[in-house]
Parts: sequence; C-alpha cells; structure tokens
Amino acid sequence: MLISPAFAQAAPAASQTDSLLTFLPMVAIFVVFYFLLIRPQQKKQKDHRAMLDALRRGDRIVTGGGFFGTVSKVVSPEEVEVDLAPNVRVRVLRSTISSVLSKPDPAAAREAVKERDIAKEAREKEPARRAADKVQ
Repeated sequence: MLISPAFAQAAPAASQTDSLLTFLPMVAIFVVFYFLLIRPQQKKQKDHRAMLDALRRGDRIVTGGGFFGTVSKVVSPEEVEVDLAPNVRVRVLRSTISSVLSKPDPAAAREAVKERDIAKEAREKEPARRAADKVQ
C-alpha cells in the first residue's frame, strides 16, 4: 500500500491561564462600556427624575413636543397643568417634560428684593433732600 493510515494527534490539555486570558478582553470591554455609557446614562436619568420631582407652579418648561410653557398647577404626581399662551391651558404628563428653563423667585425673596430697592431709593434721595433743606 502506498497510503499509510493517519492517526489523529492528541491536543495538549488547556491550562487554567489560557481560559482566563480568553475572558479578559470581554471583561475589559464591559468595564469600558460601564464607565463610558451605562454610568453617565444612569446619572442623567437620576438628574432628570430629580428635576421632575422638584417641579412647581411658575416654572418655565419645555415639553418633549417642543412646546414652551409655564406650570400653572401640579395636578397629580403624574400630571401638570401648563399655560402655553394666554387662556390656553393643557394637562401634560410629567414624563414628557424635557427641561426646566427657569424657576421663579420664592415670594419671600421677592419681598426682600422690593424692600432693598425701596431702601436704596430712599438713600439716593436723602442727599438731595439735605441739600434742599440747606438752601431754605
């Protein structure tokens, strides 16, 4: 016979370090995805949820549909009533609010600003009043 029978050679036994090196790139890819994609997205969702929870009357908002409005009333934990234009009010789900543009000053802060402005005007008028008194 011209052809000799071929025998399969036994493969060397795989060592423990080879299997560990096989999974190392997959673990590294997962770590990179976690820090570049998953973690920032979770932080963004947490900030958005906190923004929606802090929503109150008078806030200027933008809805998911692109409408600008002012919150006129918080109806329920899921719904908000928004003024889009004079005499136009709509009820909107909180989850459709994409951002809060500005928050109004609290009433106490507005009162303090008014008092400060009145005191400033009085101080500015005082030298003119003194000069008028000296002339008379």
